[in-house]
Amino acid sequence: MIKKVILPCLLFSSFMAFAQQNLVQYVKPIIGTSKMGHTYPGATVPFGAVQLSPETDTLSYEVNGKYNGDVYKYCAGYKYEDKTITGFSHTHFSGTGHSDLGDFLIMPTQGKLQLNPGTADNPKGGYRSAYSHANEQVEAGYYKVKLDDDNIIAELTATNRVGMHQYTFPKSDQSHIILDLMAGIYNYEDKTVWTYVRVVNDTLITGYRQTNGWARTRTVYFAMSFSKPFKSYGRRSYDAKQAYRGFWGKFNQDQNFPEIAGKKIKMFFDFDTQEGEKVKIKFALSPVSQENALQNMRVEISGWDFEKVKAQAQSTWNKELNKIQVSTSNDNKINFYTALYHAFINPTTYTDINGEYKGLDQGIHKAEGFTNYTTFSLWDTYRALHPFFNIVQPVRSNDMVKSMMAHYDQSSLKMLPIWSHYANDNWCMSGYHSVSVLSDAIIKGTYNGDANKALDACVTTAKHRDYEGIGYYMDKGYIPAERSGVSVSNTLEYAYDDWSIAQLAKKLNRMDVYEEFIKRSNNWRNNYDSGSGFMRPRLADGTFKKAFDPKDTEGQGFIEGNSWNYSFFVPHDPASLIEVMGGKKKFAARLDTLFSMHLPDEFFAHTEDITREGIIGGYVHGNEPAHHVAYLYNWTDEVYKGQAQIRHILNMQYKPTADGLGGNDDCGQMSAWYMFSAMGFYPVAPGSDVYSLGSPLVNNAIINLENGKTFTVEAIKQSDKNVYVQKVMLNGKEITDHQIKHLDITNGGKLTFYMSSKPKK
Repeated sequence: MIKKVILPCLLFSSFMAFAQQNLVQYVKPIIGTSKMGHTYPGATVPFGAVQLSPETDTLSYEVNGKYNGDVYKYCAGYKYEDKTITGFSHTHFSGTGHSDLGDFLIMPTQGKLQLNPGTADNPKGGYRSAYSHANEQVEAGYYKVKLDDDNIIAELTATNRVGMHQYTFPKSDQSHIILDLMAGIYNYEDKTVWTYVRVVNDTLITGYRQTNGWARTRTVYFAMSFSKPFKSYGRRSYDAKQAYRGFWGKFNQDQNFPEIAGKKIKMFFDFDTQEGEKVKIKFALSPVSQENALQNMRVEISGWDFEKVKAQAQSTWNKELNKIQVSTSNDNKINFYTALYHAFINPTTYTDINGEYKGLDQGIHKAEGFTNYTTFSLWDTYRALHPFFNIVQPVRSNDMVKSMMAHYDQSSLKMLPIWSHYANDNWCMSGYHSVSVLSDAIIKGTYNGDANKALDACVTTAKHRDYEGIGYYMDKGYIPAERSGVSVSNTLEYAYDDWSIAQLAKKLNRMDVYEEFIKRSNNWRNNYDSGSGFMRPRLADGTFKKAFDPKDTEGQGFIEGNSWNYSFFVPHDPASLIEVMGGKKKFAARLDTLFSMHLPDEFFAHTEDITREGIIGGYVHGNEPAHHVAYLYNWTDEVYKGQAQIRHILNMQYKPTADGLGGNDDCGQMSAWYMFSAMGFYPVAPGSDVYSLGSPLVNNAIINLENGKTFTVEAIKQSDKNVYVQKVMLNGKEITDHQIKHLDITNGGKLTFYMSSKPKK
């Protein structure tokens, strides 16, 4: 053991450095976009507030007053197939099916000053530039690209709250850096409410930007510092004529004027540069104030050593990536560590260095004893990402639950977050899945706050009658199809959430709450049609809607899915679902059909985030509602079929290529599914301390737990053909019920799978 070796301090440090693998190298190939993945290449640190990345085009959210479907391709700002870059902005979402952000776009140029972005067909007509993937370098915490039109090398890295740029210019007396305060993702004419810029001196600028988008009221403050003084600066205002502008017209505000404000502002800063000269920028963000942004900058990056900041970012990533060390093929390693990278991007830090943040009430709060987080895409991430954090990031998971409780305290509606977004709730998707995250964390011992207060918040949220049909759900046990276009999926998701509340109440011996919510958790039965064998929309009079097609995703009562997938959404009670569907044999046959049927293109032609690549038979892995379904074979007598399907999904839906994801990563959910399944177990019903066993893809995995212990997974004779499990041993004792418990992992130990090419029937 290391502690028994007496070594000089320097040698000991070297030994420890050697013990940590360089895993950043396995993240490179698919940090970028996927066909529907909407991830981005760029510079960030784990859970960083700054997500600094290139944008490859600028499309409006609407055209002629209608939604522009093409904008969906730019949820992350970066599209791999594009040939031009419009600039580098500081905030992004990873893998979402909707978007916002793209704040504070910076673009270096030289020659004649151009302040419009131009078009992809004519990049020279604006400040954008052509680029080639051959001249693009992507690593965790670092991005580099050559901007071909102006012969400028752009490099990016970051700390938690500060993005650092390094631009290598040619010799020119017309070098420029543009700060576009109008640019944004999912932009439209009136999205920018107001912007403000203050030129403090010839190297320092501060300001803010307020937008109205997915987040209704969002203000981001900044501090921007240059490594060399600019020789001149200016702005262009594209604001429409206002009825009243005050008396600011006494000044020429377009050139070298230190205080700028407006809705549509673009700034430029001019330099003389020598051949190969590097102009660097530090760009800090704050949710609170310009002063806090400046403090964030001064604390996190005090000097101008770009390589030092890059090395720190990559060292931080290596530390996080080394939480799990796997032995497998090179392609599988790339998939695994890219998934781990994606899982550690969101949620994002939403606290300044001094602990301050802006709350849902738009007031300034201080996070006492925790880091406040935002970007909770809970409809996606409650399923696997947050349970994954309870194993590998328990300290951060504890902070995330405290962030959700702070959200609840500041909410005028007294609801836990649905989709938390920069001091807003954007109310996206269905369910109230924060209750699942809270229950899972408390039941697994991660949360150290007031559990009873958390339960009260869960109950209050679940009884908010005027939110998404909850009143109908409480009164009738289902949501009538006439009252909601997603009546069935909402009822099913509420029923699961209610079960998770019941589990928490039971743990806390609040049996009155337990009885109430365990009863509500059976409401899924009210949408099950025994005649057709499917979950089906039900009318207010109690009858089932007549016009019904279980393959269709439109007008059938489901969100991002069809009845074939949602009919299996009873993760909290598979045994009862099997019973109503006719028993284990018939249930297994239904699962077989799901994975082998043909789903014609017409049934997902109008669903933006699903393509043929994300579908296996009728099973849609590219969306989340069916992520647990392959594991339901564990409740039948044909467990081996689930093992084969899990391996098929792992190999088909995740590839080490630029378009390697079969669907949106959705802030890490797709990636968390991959890592759990690659290691051989999965949380079918978060809110329980049980994980269902599958078929491991890795030969060996070591989870380095924060409590100092390790949990090892070993797959004997694992191969592409040997996908079937013959026997599983936990610490030398055979497992016969296809599951392990959370404490089996956190107590440390060894899980051994014995694999074969022949199914164990």
